[in-house]
Amino acid sequence: MVEQVELRFDHASQTAQTHTNLSAIRQSSTGLWVAGDETATFEHLTWTGDHYGAQRTFRLADYVSLPAGPEDEADIEGLARADGHLWLAGSHSLKRRRVKSKDPAKAADRLATVIREENRFVLVRLPLDESTGTPLPGAILSGRDNLAEALRDDRHLAPFLALPGKDNGLDVEGIAVTGDRVYLGLRGPVLRGWAVVLELRIEDAGKGRLRLREPYRKHFLDLGGLGVRDMCPDGESLLLLAGPTMNLDGPVRVVRWRPDDAQDGRRSDRWRGGERPGVVPEGELEAVADLPYGVGCDHPEGLVRLADGRLMVVYDSPSPARITPAGGVLADIFTLRP
Repeated sequence: MVEQVELRFDHASQTAQTHTNLSAIRQSSTGLWVAGDETATFEHLTWTGDHYGAQRTFRLADYVSLPAGPEDEADIEGLARADGHLWLAGSHSLKRRRVKSKDPAKAADRLATVIREENRFVLVRLPLDESTGTPLPGAILSGRDNLAEALRDDRHLAPFLALPGKDNGLDVEGIAVTGDRVYLGLRGPVLRGWAVVLELRIEDAGKGRLRLREPYRKHFLDLGGLGVRDMCPDGESLLLLAGPTMNLDGPVRVVRWRPDDAQDGRRSDRWRGGERPGVVPEGELEAVADLPYGVGCDHPEGLVRLADGRLMVVYDSPSPARITPAGGVLADIFTLRP
């Protein structure tokens, strides 16, 4: 039986619908860091004894200089916590207007409109105060140095930069940080059934800026046509939340992957221009959980390995059954297959 736990949000976050648009989650020493994909904020929830609550909201613009200012949504799709820092990853995706009219001409016009929002193209690293666990001003990779710009000449990914995320375009949806490696999981593109994980090294560029320290590396994983919807560390391995890249409900599963550099401890010499990718067949990925999903609702979107070894999953577009009378939302907790 799946255990459930309540994440309780304040009135402002309920109004902003953060609790129904959760996209990322990480454990802290006292509770959870969470983020939704419709704002430019991130939140901390404290364990109260029977639920996560006592919410604190943090505006991203108070800690880094956002390219489009403090109010435009940042579409935060991934959180990571490592070495005293909190990392936040924007989707780096374009978006196509939703169809809101039954009028064919208006619907066609909306479907022809693609929007770029600069706050989506960010990778942020914030130090955490050791005594309070709260964030301090940090640094950002954005603007002319953003990750999408680094992919402009990539022979695999460049053709997808002009496509919206939900059209199988570039769409970052997960981040995991282990040592000096930053892994970004892509919901899209999926290339003939193969998902993509990018491996980066990041360094300070001064004045609140980050930059790529050396060329990125690509990993192609056979997830059976699914993309990466989130990821988190699991010892020397990574857990990947695999789900649809397009606007579909499922299937959704969790797989365990141990990157090859973690296996042999070597720094890779194969990175030049990102052209020596890792190729990970299905047989090198271990399926550890099949996750439930709804029809038009309950889309698994964020996961974290808890300190006790179990897995917590939060859902985008939660069903009414997940909404609690106190204005919270229910997350699921799974025990992984051995």
